[in-house]
Amino acid sequence: MLRLRFAPSPTGYLHVGSARTFIFNWLYARRHGGTMILRIDDTDLERNTEQSLNSIFEGLEWLGLGWDEQYRQSDRLALHKQLAEAILEKGLAYRDFTPADVDDAEKTNSGGPWLFNPGQREIPREESDHRAAMGEKFVLRFRVPREHEETVKFHDLVYGEQAKETRDIEDFALLRSNGAPTYHLASCADDADLRISHIVRGQDHLTNTFKHILIFRAAGVEPPAFAHLPLLVAPDGSKLSKRRHGPVVSVTTYRDAGFLPQAYMNFICLLGWSPKDNREQLSPEELTAAFSFEGVNKSNAVVNFTEEDPFDPKAVWLNAEHLRALAPESLAEQLLPFVQRDWPDATPEKMAAVTPLIRERIRLLGEVRSVADFFFQPELAAYDSTELIPKKGDAALALRVLEEARRALENAEFTHDGLETALRGAAETLGIKAGQMFEPVRVAVCGRKTAPPLFGTLEVLGRDTCLARVEQAAAKLTEKN
Repeated sequence: MLRLRFAPSPTGYLHVGSARTFIFNWLYARRHGGTMILRIDDTDLERNTEQSLNSIFEGLEWLGLGWDEQYRQSDRLALHKQLAEAILEKGLAYRDFTPADVDDAEKTNSGGPWLFNPGQREIPREESDHRAAMGEKFVLRFRVPREHEETVKFHDLVYGEQAKETRDIEDFALLRSNGAPTYHLASCADDADLRISHIVRGQDHLTNTFKHILIFRAAGVEPPAFAHLPLLVAPDGSKLSKRRHGPVVSVTTYRDAGFLPQAYMNFICLLGWSPKDNREQLSPEELTAAFSFEGVNKSNAVVNFTEEDPFDPKAVWLNAEHLRALAPESLAEQLLPFVQRDWPDATPEKMAAVTPLIRERIRLLGEVRSVADFFFQPELAAYDSTELIPKKGDAALALRVLEEARRALENAEFTHDGLETALRGAAETLGIKAGQMFEPVRVAVCGRKTAPPLFGTLEVLGRDTCLARVEQAAAKLTEKN
């Protein structure tokens, strides 16, 4: 049975690249009826933070995809050490007693041979056991084969055949000098124990795979299948980095701006993958049915953003398309929390009435606060009274329009058709074009010239609010003139 895992480290917020890795694992598992596992790789105690862990869970829960099993690597330390001891007993590892900082355990030796400390590898086992028993600290290193030439090979589901000579692989650490397992050991021990069938991760881990295959073999376990994903890079080609590029690489930034999880998932999948039919707007169900590693590109994928605009234009476009595909009641439910950030008293009923009027005007859920603010504000924000003047008109005409509009609104049936009839009739009474009638009324009730359809807007605002705002607008004009 297929078993896949996503194994984030809680050392920062959930990175967009990590989110894509989770999604690709999830899609492959779901398409083939496999098991999706979440394993928190939290053995780096000095860098782990509860805030980072919470951010990972927040991001994954927002995506709404779920998983079948969950583990924490820190609960499995005994398993890691058991495997290290087993590899040592087989003669496939050795103790390196060279004094060094704990952080040096996994650093590559830049000088000559791929041995960290020549001579340590040849210490007789009896001497090694005695020194360890006396409490001397050591790093446990894998004894990479050197006596004869050997090639480590595997087939990557994205990059094809991969091979590396053992003479080009250093004697890498399994245990640090404080006894803690390294990433290589802990990851492989857990993958073996959890019977992981496919390891899907970023291309930057590809070189680690040769070491991991050696560990799997030493453990007597058949290595899983591997698929390495192209990296996500910034517009300048640099690796998308939390440190360098900031919140733009955090999943929760997209959530807080008002991306729909299904739209974000759609966008993320198209970074480095495409369906064979070149569709762009896909639902989670369509992505699941279409996903395969044959569709993953080998080249790195660019996330386009600028300092002025942190979001890729394609991500915004896709989000707008997914927004418009939602049923009005579903969209209203999604919009309400964003409105309530500024207007806590906003009701579901009011939001349901407003949503059909603005759905074509927003790309992100968060934009509702600027597009629909006048529906929820007790008082309009200040605007220039000259905005009330219609085309080919003056302040006197604007004032006449507002006075006639007030009379029409007082007696109109407050439905779309009733309001249209009343205001068109008012335009005829004044002998002006309908547009010259509608423009001052729109500015008076919305505080701007660009706004949702007028009659629906008036209907939602209601008679009392519309009359009050028209009267206020007329007073502004009178005061100025």
